[in-house]
Amino acid sequence: MFMGEYQHTIDDKGRLIMPAKFRDGLGEKFVVTKGLDGCLFVYEMDEWQVLETKLRNLPFTKADARAFARFFFSGATECELDKQGRILLPTNLRDHAQLQKDVFIIGVSSRLEIWSKEVWEDYSSQAEASYEELAEKMVDFDIGF
Repeated sequence: MFMGEYQHTIDDKGRLIMPAKFRDGLGEKFVVTKGLDGCLFVYEMDEWQVLETKLRNLPFTKADARAFARFFFSGATECELDKQGRILLPTNLRDHAQLQKDVFIIGVSSRLEIWSKEVWEDYSSQAEASYEELAEKMVDFDIGF
């Protein structure tokens, strides 16, 4: 399980150091793809295969299912860590998430998310303001508060 929030920087060549706490969970190879809300999603291979199977089973006759699968898979790239614990983020993925230099890498249970510092701070402050309201709406989800 991935959890926590770490701030890192992308170098001029598009390389990003993955936090040491996340490296073992990612394994040798993992997948980075376009995420939702303006970030990138990072999946270890077993989780990616589960997700790929679910998406493959969506009805291809539905336009929304085809559109989402195109978006999600066309942006996907297989990555591996170099000896310094870095990954190379392709330009198309950096552009999608507006990644320039300063980024946040956050653990979200079964995946990691990579956010532009500015986008994450905006999103986080807005979400924090409605955190209690969101918790109340999740009636079937008892989180022990």
